[in-house]
Amino acid sequence: MKHVFAFDHIGDNKYEERHGLYYDEFETGDVILHRPGRTITEADNTWMSLLCHNVHPLHIDCEYAKGTEFGQPVVSSLVSLSIITGMSTHGTSANAVANLGWDAIRLLRPVFVGDTVYAETTVAAKRPSASRPNSGIVTFDTVGKKSDGSIFIEMRRNALIPVKPSIDGASI
Repeated sequence: MKHVFAFDHIGDNKYEERHGLYYDEFETGDVILHRPGRTITEADNTWMSLLCHNVHPLHIDCEYAKGTEFGQPVVSSLVSLSIITGMSTHGTSANAVANLGWDAIRLLRPVFVGDTVYAETTVAAKRPSASRPNSGIVTFDTVGKKSDGSIFIEMRRNALIPVKPSIDGASI
């Protein structure tokens, strides 16, 4: 990755906080560690499970879950997917014109209330957009990791991201 600053210089002693990266700032093979982590709460799991109408008792019924191989409620995969995607957005697609979709979402191990999770993204590929000359498509491979380093979810995501704007040929 080219050196990317968290702020753009916009005047004497004046900076604007950056919100995401532009297409031309990503390089295939770059790895982004998204921080801070996030500890999953019971409210996260219950509210999101019910909001998505995922009423499987394994996610929302502690007594039912005690009788399963897990012995406790398992955080819904929709919760895990949402949190890891959200954690990765600022570093990958905050400037995106569009999220083009997810591919190859794999759930590798359960997540439980109290687990602290982190996201890590590798820039897998990039190419200029055929239909938008000032944008490109970036492919991201993102994994969700627990605090012990074990990967519990992996996914591939594509986003349409503009090139860095310029004023009179100079980057801003």
